[in-house]
Amino acid sequence: MPQKLRKTRKMRGSRTHGYGQIGQHRKTGGKGGRKAGRHKAGWTWVIKHEPNYYGKRGFTSPQSLHRKTSIINVGQLEELADRLATTEQLEKKKKKAVLDLNKLGYNKLLGMGNITRPLLVKITFHSENAAKKIEKAGGQILEKT
Repeated sequence: MPQKLRKTRKMRGSRTHGYGQIGQHRKTGGKGGRKAGRHKAGWTWVIKHEPNYYGKRGFTSPQSLHRKTSIINVGQLEELADRLATTEQLEKKKKKAVLDLNKLGYNKLLGMGNITRPLLVKITFHSENAAKKIEKAGGQILEKT
């Protein structure tokens, strides 16, 4: 003897499962747990224990406005210059090595570490500390826009 299908099985493929037009059997229920019944009954508890529960705050700025910064420190420049010299990609100008950090994918130079060799560095952004250390070693920063 075949068994009768339960309503949920019988209604598979139906858009509304027997509840008429779209939306007639919706808009009910809550999430339960801490969220259950908090809007009016537990108002004072919520304000005391979770003051940021209600309302929206702040905004998210669009990703198109975020500038992706790839940094390199002064202490890494000599090692980078050595690596480029071995592959013969390092330019020389007035007996000083020229590092074009923008071509290498960096756009900001920071001042952590030390440098002993004079280098000419092409970079878009740099810190004051980085500029001082490079000039102290006899090098120069060539700003690129």
